[in-house]
Amino acid sequence: MRRLAAAVLVLVLVVTGCAERTSTTPPGVLNVGQISNSIAFLPLFIAEEKDYFEQEGVRLGERPRLGTGAKVAAALKSGGVDVGAGVLTDALNLARIDDETRLVSNLVDRYYVDIIVGRDFDGPPASAPLEQRIRALRGKKIGITGPGSGTEALVTYLLRRVGMRSDTDVELVNLGAKATSAIGALKTGRVDALSFFQPIAQQAEAAGAGSLYLSPSRGDIPGFERTAHGVVFTTERLMKKKREEIAAFQRAIGRALRDIHEHPDQLPGLLGAYLKTTDPKARAAMIPIIRTEVPEEIGFTRASFDTAIEFHRTTGLVERVPKYEEIVPPNLRTSPDD
Repeated sequence: MRRLAAAVLVLVLVVTGCAERTSTTPPGVLNVGQISNSIAFLPLFIAEEKDYFEQEGVRLGERPRLGTGAKVAAALKSGGVDVGAGVLTDALNLARIDDETRLVSNLVDRYYVDIIVGRDFDGPPASAPLEQRIRALRGKKIGITGPGSGTEALVTYLLRRVGMRSDTDVELVNLGAKATSAIGALKTGRVDALSFFQPIAQQAEAAGAGSLYLSPSRGDIPGFERTAHGVVFTTERLMKKKREEIAAFQRAIGRALRDIHEHPDQLPGLLGAYLKTTDPKARAAMIPIIRTEVPEEIGFTRASFDTAIEFHRTTGLVERVPKYEEIVPPNLRTSPDD
């Protein structure tokens, strides 16, 4: 199913590419598409809320929430948007058919998918060693957003660490991306566990439906603490045509990232405005997590990039991956000490 999903994604991009064009926006304007209003895209909301884009010299045009990374990449390829906000997997899949794919900004530098278990889960506690917790998933029904997703990839990656397989040792249940569906499935016992994006774990705990069991962003997986995940990407052609606009966009995102670290007192209000329907307890629990996941600048360290590439190779999410120098522009190449 993962290979089929990847093949469908590439087909969508190839077909879209037949009608490829560059930007359709006038000078000074960028159309920006993103998957959804998840935690990864909070910096874009902050930059909009505080008028940073306008202050830096760029106006945002169309701002569609496209639902999937494949649709974001397809819109970018067809000229419907100038830059896309998704996860690194989306940029790598686009690079598979377009070697001019380029990263624009880092948004989240940790893998923000968690394993959440239901109240009746019969495995060892969350304090147990990593291998014991992974092996406790054997035979369980695990809810994911869908085939070929980062939620499925995390399950695959974890099981492979202990010699297990996601297609034989567990049962994956496709739940879609709605938080209510995922938490409802966990609460009613339709699934034993979830592999889902934040803040589902915090929402499940607030609702009494389950608890956080394994979290890459918390540092539960040795060697996987830092990995490029939430990103903004575009193409070299658009970067040349919209050089000033993209530079202004990057400055605005940089200011939003710094705000998260330098003005934590503003986060409760901003997060409340961004995730209006999320339980206040879940939002409060996310605040310290956000500050550990969001980088202080828009650049990508080679170490974080390489960790992400190794993850994609291990899980089979992407067959062909570009080199750091091929997809990360010179102004975004940073060292851990910068």
